[in-house]
Amino acid sequence: MENRTARLTLLIDPKKKALFEKLCAEEDVTPSQKVRQFIREYIEARLGEDWKEQVFGGDER
Repeated sequence: MENRTARLTLLIDPKKKALFEKLCAEEDVTPSQKVRQFIREYIEARLGEDWKEQVFGGDER
C-alpha cells in the first residue's frame, strides 16, 4: 500500500452509492478499497504493469 494518501471527493447518485456499498460488503471489502482497486486496474490498463517505475522512477511506493 502507498505510504502517503490523498483524498478524492466525488459526487454519486445516492441509490448507486447504496448499491455499491452493499456489493462491496458482499465481497468483504470497503468502498475505498474497491475504488483504489479500480484506479490501479485503470492505470495498469493504460500504462502497463510497470507503471510504478514510469511514475515513481523505481521508488515503488
